[in-house]
Amino acid sequence: MSEEPLFKVVEGTPTAEEIAAIVGVLLPRLRAVPAAEPGPAPSRWRRSARPGATARSGWRGSLFPV
Repeated sequence: MSEEPLFKVVEGTPTAEEIAAIVGVLLPRLRAVPAAEPGPAPSRWRRSARPGATARSGWRGSLFPV
């Protein structure tokens, strides 16, 4: 894994129960941090360029006469 640990023990040798207690205290606090607010919704023009858009919609559709 390339992620760094959330915390590390720098002194002593904690038991599995002690580590579980620390995780039990810290994990709910980390989950309580609000996530970043989502940005504005993409425009219809921008959505039309995404994969899965039909060939006759958005700016791609403007290339083909109806």
